[in-house]
Amino acid sequence: MGRILVTAASGHLGRKTLQHLLKRRPVSDLIGLARDPHKAAYLAAQGTEIRKGDYFDYDSLLNAFAGVEKVMLIACAPFTDRNTQHYNVITAARQAGVKHVVYTPIIRREGSDFNLSQCTAPDIFAEQTLMASGLVYTIVRQPAFLETFQFQFGDKVYEKGLRVPAGDGKQAPASREDIAEAQAVVLTEKGHENKIYSLTGDPAVSYADIAQILSDIRSISVPLIPLTDEEYIANYVAEGLPEPYARFALEWVHAANLGEWGELTGDLERLIARKPMTTAEYLRDNYPTVVASIEAAKKQ
Repeated sequence: MGRILVTAASGHLGRKTLQHLLKRRPVSDLIGLARDPHKAAYLAAQGTEIRKGDYFDYDSLLNAFAGVEKVMLIACAPFTDRNTQHYNVITAARQAGVKHVVYTPIIRREGSDFNLSQCTAPDIFAEQTLMASGLVYTIVRQPAFLETFQFQFGDKVYEKGLRVPAGDGKQAPASREDIAEAQAVVLTEKGHENKIYSLTGDPAVSYADIAQILSDIRSISVPLIPLTDEEYIANYVAEGLPEPYARFALEWVHAANLGEWGELTGDLERLIARKPMTTAEYLRDNYPTVVASIEAAKKQ
């Protein structure tokens, strides 16, 4: 079997995916890609080869992909030129002789016309580019991460209530740990070629459910307070978040309220062969944590 390269190795999801791969393959089979290899020193200390590469630097990608059979393409962050970056990775992978690329777009409901700014259109572009490339592909669509889930409602719910625009739709976030494990399975087992998975958590929750979960954790009442879109944005801006990022958070809330991410596929549970961490389990042990910016909330 050939070598596996995981991009964004210095980020949360890339690092965790490599750590799960270490449980399944010899370290000599694994490579991490990082813009700054020093930021992946933890993996290097475990014996993982770290290669320098930038999605914008095509030649660096060609060099990094030498001798690689599979590439895990961790999607780049919004508010960047995502089309160019993903196109470069896919095209360089093909030119370098890579056989299989796994890509991580955001979950979207089939047939939906909802458009998440900075994400939906570039994700569709990357998926179509990958499927037309002639490479073997696997698409592992990502839910909201439990670790960044509270970006939608902030870290002061116990002080101010859960303050979001009204709606009763649900979403199914999952932990990076569980998603990374599922990705390691896809990268090391047969049967995932040319397939699309949606790695939903379970159960799905509404904002009313979240308010009740947080109420139960501390045995106090956490009110769900409906806001207008303008009030929601103003609250985030007042806390120092730039307005474009606040509007991006608002779009996540609207999508949740519309039920865009509420479908339970069972894909994550089947891949990791156990129940994924629930929203209640995560919030019980980890809420609140300070949400400083969209970069922190979306970093993978």
